[in-house]
Amino acid sequence: MPKLGMEPIRKDALIKATIVEIGKTGSLDVTVSQIAKRAGMSPALAHHYFGSKEEIFLAAMRHILTLYGAEVRGALAVTEGAEARLRAVLRASFSPGNFRREVVGAWLNFWVLAQTSEGARRLLAIYQGRLRSNLLAPLRELAGDRALELAEALGAMIDGLYLREVLKSGTPDGEGAARMAKSYLEAELRKGEQA
Repeated sequence: MPKLGMEPIRKDALIKATIVEIGKTGSLDVTVSQIAKRAGMSPALAHHYFGSKEEIFLAAMRHILTLYGAEVRGALAVTEGAEARLRAVLRASFSPGNFRREVVGAWLNFWVLAQTSEGARRLLAIYQGRLRSNLLAPLRELAGDRALELAEALGAMIDGLYLREVLKSGTPDGEGAARMAKSYLEAELRKGEQA
């Protein structure tokens, strides 16, 4: 007989175990058994809650995106001005909670999965749309007609910095990544002022 109220706790444990296992192996070549073992439960229970490894992984990415979205919204809520809003999005993108080794590894595998999984492709499109929107609003004030171009380029740079980080060893340097993205943005905004 299942214990009442345990489902959300167990799902959360499986999601966190998935993120850790993918980060540890660097690929989706983890089994439901490995994930379940790390979460302290049986593979059958993991399948019961999610149905498949892909569904567990998509739940893990929804979790990562939910945390990221909450951090961005929180950062934007306490800022005023276009430049401060852009810096807030960059800080949140590379914060210690979002730019840690296992999350970076999950992102890499998420991009790979999105090539073959409709669910992952949809989730990636939602993330990209929200990121574009969060960048575009302040960039319209700062860059006018170049706003969309800069939002796309800055979004690609954020993704690229995650990709570069996954190839390094050691603790991810979120502050360094945020500085690099800010430097790029400042250089592009200066170009626009000179034109």
